[in-house]
Amino acid sequence: MYTSRIPADKLLPFEVIEAAVDGSPEALSKVLDHFQKYILKMSMRVYYDEFGQSYQAVDEEMKRQIECRLIAQIVQKFKI
Repeated sequence: MYTSRIPADKLLPFEVIEAAVDGSPEALSKVLDHFQKYILKMSMRVYYDEFGQSYQAVDEEMKRQIECRLIAQIVQKFKI
């Protein structure tokens, strides 16, 4: 039998997922909040200043694209 390594308090409730699939704005917002750390990490990019020094920052456009794609996949692909 498979047991999850993720504690139950860290998982999204099924009701929230179900409401997100149905297109509820509040539920979709909760899903985005739940994945915010991952989205931020995936949208990090290396930038260079005028002196050639590198630094990392969030690419806001990439962040929005990831969020939009996540919402689209939830609403379009998880229909029963």
